[in-house]
Amino acid sequence: MSLLPTKTSATAAPTEKHDPKRRALGRGLEVLLPARQAPAAPSAPPVPTADGKPLEIPVETIDRNPFQTRTTFDPEKLTELAQSITASGVVQPIVVRAIAGGRFQLITGERRLLASKQAGKATIPAIVRSVSDEQAMEMTIVENLQRADLNPIEQARAYHRLSTDFRMTQEQMAIRTGKERASVANFLRLLKLPESVQHKVESGELTFGHARTLLALPTPEQIVAAAQKVMVLSMSVRQTESFVHGLLNPESKATKEEKTAIPQDPNVGEAQSRLQRALGLRVRIEDKKGKGRVIIEYSGLEDFDSLLTALNAQPND
Repeated sequence: MSLLPTKTSATAAPTEKHDPKRRALGRGLEVLLPARQAPAAPSAPPVPTADGKPLEIPVETIDRNPFQTRTTFDPEKLTELAQSITASGVVQPIVVRAIAGGRFQLITGERRLLASKQAGKATIPAIVRSVSDEQAMEMTIVENLQRADLNPIEQARAYHRLSTDFRMTQEQMAIRTGKERASVANFLRLLKLPESVQHKVESGELTFGHARTLLALPTPEQIVAAAQKVMVLSMSVRQTESFVHGLLNPESKATKEEKTAIPQDPNVGEAQSRLQRALGLRVRIEDKKGKGRVIIEYSGLEDFDSLLTALNAQPND
């Protein structure tokens, strides 16, 4: 029994080296000397938050949206947005998804991203979503279709991508985008226009109403020729409808003109003949007491081009 205190005293010496106060002091030194800790991982990319709060993400780590159907951005409006961002920041966060290599892919908000870069911003507020390709494309299209400045051809291409890439029916596309099925069908039909006419619709020279009316013509050549005449004469949609109807029903148009024809003044007849000889095209002058109109008819694109050349050259003669 007398040996127990001795063993206890023998083991007490080593425990004094591990005194709790010394351990606390050691931890304090580690905090005061962070250089002795393992280095932190460099610039780890942000991760989605459970509450969906926006994160500040470097603009250079965000890749363009491959599903974007918008092809044009008004430079002046983009500059205005950049100036607004410089003054007040980005009001509405963009939406992105994480991809390989610590980068992000844009889903919605390309104008805000471009304007932020133009404004010299290093980061942009973004909400990170975990979505599939189909979901990302749907989100992009829905946002685009809600914008007033998306032109008809861009909308048509968006629906076409949903149809070809994801095999959606027109009914499914209508439900996903909140549009009428007939509206979806009408936009898709625009892609049947000749490419040159599509460009005119995209640039705003022809409206959706003009384009839909021109689709009634049976051949691409007729559509192109009619589109040019509509633009030259600045026809309204209603006038375009009448014009196309006349092209599709030339006999009924001629009969109507014959019924409404009135005796022609000899001087007017002579002027009409001179114009026909000069232009090589059929010309009709409708005159009522010194007021009226001159109607020049053509049968093809070559005739129309010749007419434009003749009219352009006339002031210099």
